[in-house]
Amino acid sequence: MTAADDFWVFAAVLAVAAGVALLGNLLRQPLIVSYIAVGILVGPVGLGLVSHEGVIELLAQTGIAMLLFMVGLRLDLHLIRTTGPVALATGIGQVVFTSVIGYGIALALGMDSVTALYVAVALTFSSTIIIVKLLSDKRELDQLHGRIAVGFLIVQDIVVVLVMIALTSFGRASSEAMPERVALTVGTGAGLLVGLALLARFVLPWLLHFIARSQELLVIFGVAYAVSVAALTEWLGFSLEVGAFLAGMSLASTTYRDALGARLVSLRDFLLLFFFIQLGAQLEFGDASRQLLDAGLLSVFVLIGNPLIVVLIMRLMGYPVRIGFLSGLSVAQISEFSLILAALGLSLGHITSTTLSLVTVVGLITIGISTYLILYSKQLYDLVKRWLEPLDRLGRTRRLPADLVGRADVILYGLGRMGRSTAQRIAEAGYDVLAVDYDPQRVARSIHPRVTTVYGSAEDVEFLESLPLATTPMVISAIPSSNVDLVLLHALQHHEYAGTVVLSTLTRRDAERLRAAGADRVVEPYERGADTILELVREHADRDGTGGPGDGSGTAPGPDSGPGSEDPGDGSGPRPT
Repeated sequence: MTAADDFWVFAAVLAVAAGVALLGNLLRQPLIVSYIAVGILVGPVGLGLVSHEGVIELLAQTGIAMLLFMVGLRLDLHLIRTTGPVALATGIGQVVFTSVIGYGIALALGMDSVTALYVAVALTFSSTIIIVKLLSDKRELDQLHGRIAVGFLIVQDIVVVLVMIALTSFGRASSEAMPERVALTVGTGAGLLVGLALLARFVLPWLLHFIARSQELLVIFGVAYAVSVAALTEWLGFSLEVGAFLAGMSLASTTYRDALGARLVSLRDFLLLFFFIQLGAQLEFGDASRQLLDAGLLSVFVLIGNPLIVVLIMRLMGYPVRIGFLSGLSVAQISEFSLILAALGLSLGHITSTTLSLVTVVGLITIGISTYLILYSKQLYDLVKRWLEPLDRLGRTRRLPADLVGRADVILYGLGRMGRSTAQRIAEAGYDVLAVDYDPQRVARSIHPRVTTVYGSAEDVEFLESLPLATTPMVISAIPSSNVDLVLLHALQHHEYAGTVVLSTLTRRDAERLRAAGADRVVEPYERGADTILELVREHADRDGTGGPGDGSGTAPGPDSGPGSEDPGDGSGPRPT
């Protein structure tokens, strides 16, 4: 095939990819689903435009390297710390239980032990990229279930890298040479980590300071660094995926990681297209009926079993079923790492292309369906909660120490910027505040001697049982999320709370929802801020002698402005009554 023919094929592949991606976007599907469909469509199973060799393979390897590089670049261990033990326990627990149960299912389907192990491990990993995108679109990343989900997905990312290190290090070693191989691998790995750590500490910050003066040079450096470290680790006997991940981690602590990551997202997405094209070129559907049956059974386990495992683990840790369910939906799929792991197993000769095809079909089914499960998670929970309610009897609900009960004048949920200022102002006025937040770092910070901080969540309905509601005249939520506030409000009503409930929100529409649901007062900081700015405009106009517009009347104050209204914008907060 000539260079001109290659170019025409390349153009045809890109045209098909654009069309399929457009259709997937209309169906609200992640790009990964569209990319796999393109790979099947243009590969030997479909139109036969490309094979899995040559230029496509090179671009595919570069795409994988860029994906792992950006995972390492954005690896935020702070999210694991702020969600406490639940991220580690849920992340590791879900991997272990899914692997064990998945292994049993795979053996029952007639697979040999090695193939069953690969399939079982592939079922455990979920796509951080897809979940973060979906939760961000729904504005749920900062909610409790969103933070927990991202926390244990990061744990999964670390686990999958460790699995790939183990596979590439010992995958081809014979049993006789295993002790020597282990020693060599440990020594080589330690040397590599030390070298990258020294590079990240003493060289990269200084080098990036000069490179970042040119944004184009920054992008080129990022790609060159990721691919070079990936090539080095492959030469040392590890996989290129591990090297690219470590390259990203070595830049994660620099001040330029966000700028670099933002500029590489589009390139990563473009190059990943060729990984899935290569994947499609390797698919075999010789026994399609049997393969679809196996894929269907495994997909049901991923879609139902994985979330249920998360619900059970989180319930045993004291979290309500609702939070466990919303968090658990993020593992109702397998990820691009599952496909990369299966492709790695194929390259090592551990599994066949038929197994790779099976894992890919499971990926298509679970990613496609789980997208809608996450988009409509709240409605789905309303449909199934009556079957999940018996699980509320499992585990123990976290309770406050006995010496805190009955000591609060105000119970305040949320210690963000608005909540922290509100708690301080109320305490300075001489009132005792019991402040609740799910971020351990916020809880640990000292605010005022009259402010007692405890770990908890507004979405943890049973946690209310440990609060001194009977003796506290006011409950305030400084969490600007109407969904969270509605959960808290309904829980207070269920407990027949007789005091004043003050909620906060960012939009007038949400404020109307909260008032209709029974909130005593609703704080709208943006509306209050707009009223304050309008007053400044009027004062400036009066000083200049220009007068007001038209008849001098301005925009009417918001429903919560005026005398006696709460103003979280300046941190004053309401006064207990």
